[in-house]
This record gives sequence, structure tokens and C-alpha cells, in this order.
Amino acid sequence: MGSSDFIAVENTPAGFTSIFNDPRLGKKDPVMQHCKRQSVPIVWNQQTYQKHDAPELWEAQAQFGYKVGISLALHLPEGRHFVLGVNREQTLPNNPVTLTRMVADLQLFAVHAVDAALRVLLPHPHAVSDVDAPRLTPRELQCLHWTMEGKTAWEVGTILSITERTAVLHINNAMHKLGCTNKHQAVLKALRLGLIR
Repeated sequence: MGSSDFIAVENTPAGFTSIFNDPRLGKKDPVMQHCKRQSVPIVWNQQTYQKHDAPELWEAQAQFGYKVGISLALHLPEGRHFVLGVNREQTLPNNPVTLTRMVADLQLFAVHAVDAALRVLLPHPHAVSDVDAPRLTPRELQCLHWTMEGKTAWEVGTILSITERTAVLHINNAMHKLGCTNKHQAVLKALRLGLIR
């Protein structure tokens, strides 16, 4: 099994980086373990670390202001993974609607951030020609466009005057044609190929 390459873009203080540069800590960090296995975002705080028997990790990062946060991972084709986290010292909002909106906004931001990161950090060796680009129907492209805008399948159906089930069908067809395993990957690939904007 080959070793993994990591590219990190961060704005952490130097002291934080020196403490958390040990790859063994990733195996103990409950947030990183969650992101390694899940695509669902995690909202974390001190209790998360206590529950997973790692209170010393929380104490070490709390001195740098990382006391609560939201983290998520996008698991991409070719064994690539994109982890995005936002951390802060203040508690997160107690209102579930506000917190859900924050998480949804971060997910949408992650979709755009990973596309930019892949283009900047891992330039594609050759451009995809029109011949190589999969042929998506206009309706599949519309569904991907509205998905990129953060709309649910129900909302896409409402906007396009089709049923939610039909919207899901178009998104699934687009995913299949693009060789993707989820709608986020399909949106990213369609953006990269210039199929949607």
C-alpha cells in the first residue's frame, strides 16, 4: 500500500502546526476520524473530544482559539479527499435553523473550494476535449446547475416544474454519465468540464 500525499492550505498559528504536525494525532482526533469515514459534516466542541477519550487534544488546540467548529470531507474519485473545517472560540448558535444554515452554507462553499483547490494545487495534465466530455441532456444540466446553487431535489423539481422523483432521476443520470458517486462530485466534474457555470 502506497503512502498518502497531503496538501494543506491553512491559516493556523505556527505553534499550533508544530503541536499537531504528528500524523499519529490524526488517528486519535475524533473530528479527523469522522471526516475520514463520513461525508456528513460534524459539528464539534469539547464534549466531542471528551466522548472519544481525547480531552488532551481539545485542551491543546483550545489554547489557539479552536474550541468549537464544523468540519466536513468530500470523498472524490481517484482516492482523493478534501477536508474543510472552520473553527472558532465562541460557541455556535443554539438555534437549530441557524446552525443548519451554517452547515449547509459550508457544504456549498466546500463544493466550490474543492474545485478551485484541484485546479490550483493539482493542475490537470491535459484539457478535456469536446469529444471526451460526456453528453448530458439539457434537463440533467439544469438539475446539476440548481444543485450547485444549493437546492434540494424537491426545490429543483419545483423550479423546473417537474416532480422531485424526476429531478432525482436526472441528477442520478448525470452522476452516472460523469462517473461520479454523489451529486457533489457530479457538480464539481460538470464545473471542471465547463458543462455548467
